[in-house]
Amino acid sequence: MDEQGSKHDDRRIVGPWRRPKNLSADAAGSIHDEGTATALGLRGGTVAGNIHMDQLPPLLVEAFGAGWFETGSMSLYFRHATTDLEEVQAWVERPVDGALQVACGMTARTGEVVCEGTASVGAPSEPTALEARDKRSVDPSTLRILRDLHEGQHLPGRTMIADGAGQRRRLAAGVVTEPLDWYDGSSPWGGPVASPLTVVDLLYSAPLHPLRDRVGEAVGLFGAIEIRFHGAPVLLDEAYEVDGEIVAISDSPQTEVLWYDARAVDQSGALVATLRMMNRFFKASSPRYAEG
Repeated sequence: MDEQGSKHDDRRIVGPWRRPKNLSADAAGSIHDEGTATALGLRGGTVAGNIHMDQLPPLLVEAFGAGWFETGSMSLYFRHATTDLEEVQAWVERPVDGALQVACGMTARTGEVVCEGTASVGAPSEPTALEARDKRSVDPSTLRILRDLHEGQHLPGRTMIADGAGQRRRLAAGVVTEPLDWYDGSSPWGGPVASPLTVVDLLYSAPLHPLRDRVGEAVGLFGAIEIRFHGAPVLLDEAYEVDGEIVAISDSPQTEVLWYDARAVDQSGALVATLRMMNRFFKASSPRYAEG
C-alpha cells in the first residue's frame, strides 16, 4: 500500500497507517497527562478522539465527494484509548447502490478497535451510530458527579470562533494526520474549512463551560463523538453562536456518563453544524466519591 494514499479493496477504502500525536500531553490533571491517566488505570496519556477524527476526511471525500463537508456526518464510539504516536489505520465502507450511510472505523496496529460507527452524506433514512445507541439513562439521584444535571437541560452557550490559528499551527507542525489543501487555502466554499478536530473544538466546550462548577473536580474522557454539517462546512475564523442541551445521563462501574448535543449557528441565523458528544467522568477522580 502507498503510505501517502488510500488502499482500495472491494468493500472498504482503507487509509495509511498513521501515528497521531497526543497534543494535550502537557495538560496537567487531564486524561492526556501521563501521570493522571496511569493513576486511573490507563496505559498512558490518551490521544483525544477528535484527533483521530482528522484521519477520516480524505476517505470520506473519496466515498461521498466534496459534499461530505456540506451535508455529511461522522458518528464514532470509542472503544480503545491510544497513546502518543501509536499506529492506527482508518477505514470507510464503500457506498454501494447509492447508499447515503456506511460503516467506518479505526484499528490499532496491535489489533484493537479504536473506534467504530457510521459516516453519511445527505439525509439517510437510517439513524447514525450514536442516534441508534442505547444511552441507558439512570435516575440522577444515584449519581454523584452529575447529580445536579438532568435530561433536557438547556446549556446556554456563547459566540465562538472557528480556531483558524490553532488549525494552521497544527498543519505547520505536521501533526495533522491527514491534511487537506482545503484546511489552509482556498476551497470549493471560498476560504479554508475546519477539520473535524477544529469542528469539535468549536462545539464541545461552550455548552460545558457553565457546568464546570456543578460537575466539580472530575477527569473526563471523550467516549463518543458525532459531527454533522447542515448545508455548508464550518469556515475558519468565522463566528458562530453555540449552545446545547443534555440528551441523557448514565453510568458504568468506573464512570458517570454525560450525553449532550450542541449546535453552531452562523451570523445569518443558519444552522451550520451539530455535535453529539458523550463524556465519561471517572469516579476515581472525583472528591465526591472519595467522601464516601
